[in-house]
Amino acid sequence: MIAIELEDVLRALGCTVIGPVAKLVDAIELASTESLDAAILDVTIRGGQVFPVAEILLERDIPFVFASGYGDWALPENMRDRPRLTKPFTTVELEEQIKLLCAQAMKRKMR
Repeated sequence: MIAIELEDVLRALGCTVIGPVAKLVDAIELASTESLDAAILDVTIRGGQVFPVAEILLERDIPFVFASGYGDWALPENMRDRPRLTKPFTTVELEEQIKLLCAQAMKRKMR
């Protein structure tokens, strides 16, 4: 249900949604091969934690936000400064983060 709500909010903001992806191996493949402007990563994903996906996005300079109920202690040190939607988050908080990610994506494209 949460994934459907996220998709609805993202589409209402004009985003094209790729996903959701429930398995780590599939998320790694998508992050490695798809043309992405930005991503929302739930820290816990079937098959482990999403940090390998985050590393790929960092290497590709694709902005992302973590969705997590965990505190900083649960994130790798090099990712503790990444934006985070703290669960449970509101639609307004989601919209704010998406707007920030879109702004980052536009800056990236202009380089």
